[in-house]
Amino acid sequence: MELKRVVVTGLGAVTPVGNTPEETWNNLLNGVSGAAPITSFDASKFKTQFACEVKNLNVNDFIDRKEARKMDRYAQLAMVSAVQAVNDSGMDMETEDKNRIGVVFGVGIGGIKTFEDEVKYYALHEENGPKFNPFFIPKMIADIAAGQISIRYGFHGPNYTTTSACASSTNALADAFNLIRLGKANAIVAGGAEAAICACGVGGFNAMHALSTRNDEPQKASRPFSASRDGFVMGEGAGCLILEELEHAKARGAKIYAEMVGEGESADAYHITASHPEGLGARLVMENALNDAGMKPEDIDYINVHGTSTPVGDISEVKAIQDVFGDAAYKLNISSTKSMTGHLLGAAGAVEALISVLSVKNDIIPPTINHEEDDKDEKIDYNLNFTFNKAQKRTVRAALSNTFGFGGHNACVIFKKYDD
Repeated sequence: MELKRVVVTGLGAVTPVGNTPEETWNNLLNGVSGAAPITSFDASKFKTQFACEVKNLNVNDFIDRKEARKMDRYAQLAMVSAVQAVNDSGMDMETEDKNRIGVVFGVGIGGIKTFEDEVKYYALHEENGPKFNPFFIPKMIADIAAGQISIRYGFHGPNYTTTSACASSTNALADAFNLIRLGKANAIVAGGAEAAICACGVGGFNAMHALSTRNDEPQKASRPFSASRDGFVMGEGAGCLILEELEHAKARGAKIYAEMVGEGESADAYHITASHPEGLGARLVMENALNDAGMKPEDIDYINVHGTSTPVGDISEVKAIQDVFGDAAYKLNISSTKSMTGHLLGAAGAVEALISVLSVKNDIIPPTINHEEDDKDEKIDYNLNFTFNKAQKRTVRAALSNTFGFGGHNACVIFKKYDD
């Protein structure tokens, strides 16, 4: 069976540095940090009092007010990104065969804020017997964003959610890619969303010492590959890509951003939260993606790394890159855009895939910010090009995007310039 070719024809994003793909991209190129003191709840007594929140977004510009009240924030952000991407794709909803269009959307946690609010509400009314919001369950469950998007457009194709912690939306893209190239759909609305900046989310990650506590300078807190890194900065947001079968896209005259050519998946099988210290799972997932794409290490020009700014994770990822790419690793550009967006958890893969696509299209690499020349970790090889502090122009023939999640889940995807 000959596999179909898959291209990217639409983009949508709402992130801590921009409420559209264009705004996000421009701010990333300019090294803008999305970190600031938390506004969504009183974090004054928490170890970490800052995060990368989405700012100045009116969801009612995209979602009917009544419908928005039935959605957790993560689902609202998912819908905003999906509406942007569908609009950007230019698909004619009057003529498309909606039985051949699906939705695969990833989320790591789901409606944690809805759950937190409901527990508080129940505690207030416990004396008088159980009392719950009738929308509690459909707002909270992790699959509902995919369901809401399909309902909005009447898409009857494959519809489900992938949940693999921080690899969730990369797994969504991988599944969508495979569905299309196997001929099971013409197009998939694929991406991920997360909104866990709440007391439970921040408190939970604080309890496991995962978050930076650099409260005095939050914009400089996410500093991947620097010796003084002390944990990740939590972010929220959503990213969406319209993946489409090439001939279907050409037939309708769609603009094509890039071609998706490979995906890889693996497991560390090591620890519930820590990455393998030798980067074994990370190495395997990149090898799997290269093999799937039929590419050699020297065919890749840019890696958007997982790079969360954690003491162990950054080192193991660098080691894996050196093991896989060998001498070619020193010709790569590497950058962690989490230094600006924070860690978007289940949305990270989709947003960073979108960034990788734009790097391929525009031949420019967004930077890894917050690195100081004298802040070097002796376990990291700085002969590698981490694209520190300033965007770099170069021809980007192909880009690889890594995501690794708690539980040892690893996923990566590869995009290259479209060539008919």
